[in-house]
Amino acid sequence: MSSDYQRIEKAIKYLEGHFRDQPSLEEMARYLNLSPFHFQRMFRRWAGISPKRFLQFLTIDYAKTLLDEAHTVLDATYESGLSSPGRMHDLFVTIDAVTPGEFRVRGAGLQVFYGIHASPFGECLLAATERGICDLSFITNAGREEAVADLHTRWRGAELVECPQTILPLMDQIFPPASHTGRRSVTLFLRGTNFQMKVWEALLRIPPGYVCSYEDIARTIGRPTAARAVGNAVGANPVSYIIPCHRAIRKVGLMGNYRWDPTRKKAMLGWEAAQRYQEEGHAD
Repeated sequence: MSSDYQRIEKAIKYLEGHFRDQPSLEEMARYLNLSPFHFQRMFRRWAGISPKRFLQFLTIDYAKTLLDEAHTVLDATYESGLSSPGRMHDLFVTIDAVTPGEFRVRGAGLQVFYGIHASPFGECLLAATERGICDLSFITNAGREEAVADLHTRWRGAELVECPQTILPLMDQIFPPASHTGRRSVTLFLRGTNFQMKVWEALLRIPPGYVCSYEDIARTIGRPTAARAVGNAVGANPVSYIIPCHRAIRKVGLMGNYRWDPTRKKAMLGWEAAQRYQEEGHAD
């Protein structure tokens, strides 16, 4: 699925540039140097739906519909005490925040194990301490070395140990095999301000297949005028995908920027919308 993602990303960029032309399956396949049959099969293997249906999930109109639903969904998750009402692709997350003293020393005395592995959204760097996962970042055009350098910067006081085999079981918890069913539990060990922690906890309550505006997140944490600060906290999220910062979008329906490439954000949102679509029993 990781190798499929490279072509999916290329296909999304092509669709964005040629949306008004409504390119056919044959045109998209030709752009990717694939036969229509292989392109359709690859896309369904990755997303579970057709390219045409996937594109509909990336439109502003669809995003606005999800934003309208967000009020009810967020209220329901808070009232039920759940991180998400979704059945599939749902992480049960426990957050262990660093103490003020630990915050100041930036990980001094800790061992941080990390590895770079394939995911459904391309390669990612995953790092963890004995207390939990502390970093998940996607590899961009800057390359693996830049991702490791960023990890050193964030945990400059810690001893970093490259150990992919130690990290691999955690990857399977976050991105489980297709045969896996049921809720997966992960523990996070995070450095952040009290405000950032509140924003990150609010993000965890947005179910897969839904989105929420920065303004609504600000409202749910009791800071209705702090939408800009919420946006900054969303951008500072150290564990992408696990804390779903990709589900925060602009109030007007625009998906906005994403630290790990806006196209990857759109791929995540489209993929989750496709899973929700299938859960609800729709035929493609």
